[in-house]
Amino acid sequence: MKVIMDLCLVPMGVGVSVSEYVAACQKVLKNAGLKTQLHAYGTNIEGEWDEVMAAVKICHETVHGMGAPRITTTIKMGTRIDRSQTMEEKVSSVFDKIQ
Repeated sequence: MKVIMDLCLVPMGVGVSVSEYVAACQKVLKNAGLKTQLHAYGTNIEGEWDEVMAAVKICHETVHGMGAPRITTTIKMGTRIDRSQTMEEKVSSVFDKIQ
């Protein structure tokens, strides 16, 4: 089953800047072959359910391995079975209605 997820993974106990941890997680997602869109407060991910969830787990393992003693993660995700829809199509649908 395809899923589109908005992932916000925040390492705790590592100081104020978290960009190196975000970059490490982005590498995990890229290596997993997932389609992503980084934004200011997280990453949109598109792919098969099991592959996306496995990559999120690896992100956690990677960030813990970098020394983060604690991680808080917020996930919003959606699935649909009536038709296929990409992240770009979801955004385009809204912009089409604005114009």
